[in-house]
Amino acid sequence: MAFKSKIKWVALFVLTLSLGSLTVHLSLTKFSSMNLVQYSAKEALSHDFPYIGSPVGRNKRLWGAVRSLESLQPYANPRNGYPVPGKTSNGFIYAKIFGGFEKIRSSICDLVTISRLLNATLVIPEIQESTRSKGISYKFKSFSYLYDEEQFIASLKNDVNIIKSLPEYFKSARRRSEFPTFKPKSSASPNYYVKEILPSLKKAKVVGLIIMDGGCLQPILPPILSEFQRLRCRVAFHSLQLRPEIQILGLRMVERLRAWGQPFLAYHPGLVRDTLAYHGCAELFQDVHTELIQYRREQMIKQGIVNDELSVESHIRRENGSCPLMPEEVGLLLRAMGYPSNTIIYVAGSQTFGGQRLLIPLRAMFANVVDRTSLCSKTELSDLVGPETPLPPDVFKMPNPKSEEQLKEEWNRAGPRPRPLPPPPDRPVYQHEKEGWYAWITENDKEPNPSPMDLRMQAHRLLWDALDYIVSVEADAFFPGFHSDGSRWPDFSGLVIGQRLYERASSRTYRPDRKKIAELFNVIRDDMFHPKRSWILLAREHLNRSLSEEGLIRQSLLSKPTSFLSHPIPECSCRISSVEITKPIKGKDGRILFGGEPECPKWMQSARAEKARTNETEPAEDENDVPEQLEPDVISSLTSLIDHDEEWDPND
Repeated sequence: MAFKSKIKWVALFVLTLSLGSLTVHLSLTKFSSMNLVQYSAKEALSHDFPYIGSPVGRNKRLWGAVRSLESLQPYANPRNGYPVPGKTSNGFIYAKIFGGFEKIRSSICDLVTISRLLNATLVIPEIQESTRSKGISYKFKSFSYLYDEEQFIASLKNDVNIIKSLPEYFKSARRRSEFPTFKPKSSASPNYYVKEILPSLKKAKVVGLIIMDGGCLQPILPPILSEFQRLRCRVAFHSLQLRPEIQILGLRMVERLRAWGQPFLAYHPGLVRDTLAYHGCAELFQDVHTELIQYRREQMIKQGIVNDELSVESHIRRENGSCPLMPEEVGLLLRAMGYPSNTIIYVAGSQTFGGQRLLIPLRAMFANVVDRTSLCSKTELSDLVGPETPLPPDVFKMPNPKSEEQLKEEWNRAGPRPRPLPPPPDRPVYQHEKEGWYAWITENDKEPNPSPMDLRMQAHRLLWDALDYIVSVEADAFFPGFHSDGSRWPDFSGLVIGQRLYERASSRTYRPDRKKIAELFNVIRDDMFHPKRSWILLAREHLNRSLSEEGLIRQSLLSKPTSFLSHPIPECSCRISSVEITKPIKGKDGRILFGGEPECPKWMQSARAEKARTNETEPAEDENDVPEQLEPDVISSLTSLIDHDEEWDPND
């Protein structure tokens, strides 16, 4: 009995202590408050770079210009015998453009070129993603939602006659569909327009074009039509300017990135649903996104866009270089190049298929990964969109319950007896399970039509892509996750690479060969995050080669047949006279792949010499960089890896 009484007293004591501890914790919770600090990219940058605005010496190996390409200069001016368009033309061309930012930009350049070819007056194109029916702000029309109309018309007055709308006596006839309409392919030749469309234009005085493939004129034209290629460059790189509000905010973002005194790298993942479906890269995700990609691929097969099987081996496609590089692979390549963990990386792209979770490995390797939401406030982004009419929220509606008659009818159609027991009642579907644009795939076999809010978001993505385009072009280095895919569509990274090549050919623009990169990663696939020193040197060698002539030649072979704007040389460039004369390198078809640029005019060479003298007076860059020297933090990590690598050869 005495023993049992002691146990009771001990239990009572423990219970008293527990109640007292619980009371203390509840009181502390009630009378104390904890302010949750939200993560801010700007605060993270200020932690890594405390001295704002104080420039530091740049590592030449990571941020320096490519010396072998410094002689290339932009020169898209007409060369010989280029007359100004007359007041009379063969008729009017109006066009409807479908697609995203990159398809719109490429299509507009082709439209201007075709108008010049047919001696036609071009009506400002209608961008279907930003029409009033998509719910955009009443302040803008379709074209002016993205681009500056006045600048576009004025800068091309010596090339093509452009008007804002059809004359009144033609508008009513267009509403009655009295004018012929054509749907040219992106590979349409100049002969197609001269033989098929020009007679209809002269007869009806108005023709319409519907452009859906991101272009309506073949990218590579014969040498006799080089002036039309230069016209494409003038449109893309000079006349087609984004509206002032977009330019101001985009340049403000660049200033905020440079305010820390550090160079920054722009990275576009290229993870787009259509691209992944076209190349059969569904198995790289292994979740609901796989089903979404397969559904889109099935639709492409029905439409005749894809002439292949529905189910393909995605890993084989990746080894062939058809699939985008995943963010963790890009992070490892940048670390192999020697970029430190505090490198500022700007992630471009209005939407990354797969969500932000795919960027987690990249953010783990590089702390300062930012995007437009990190650099712009919500007010700045909403001001860019403009005032919009409120839309009803997309509220999920539960399916209507079945009546007793319907249930009895289903029971009678259940089949011969003995019949199985009826299925249990459906589990209730909660609101949080239906949020998200992919919820339909769990119940339906057909993708629902986009809601009014979805259409508005598609228009907004044009603006976000425009901001990312400005930042990517102005970045100190650019790394594409996907480009030169060989499909018939232009891609965002290809346009960025082309404009950087045109404006500053010597800027650090990586052009990795995804097939070779896949071969490199197959070697370390089992232990990706601990590569050997020999692998690091191989990856660095490949990336360095992609910056120079080798990368340009490959770009000309793979990307230019798809999009001229991704590789606008040698047609839109000239070369500063130097001791070294680059011999033209031709392909099997006789086309010049590299070299062959004419000598720049004297006024450009004198301006170049003046700029060189100015650069000599500026502070020198970091001279302590050795081409084969790694960054300090990379050295420490590699040292630990080498110490544990029994197969490492010190002579490697």
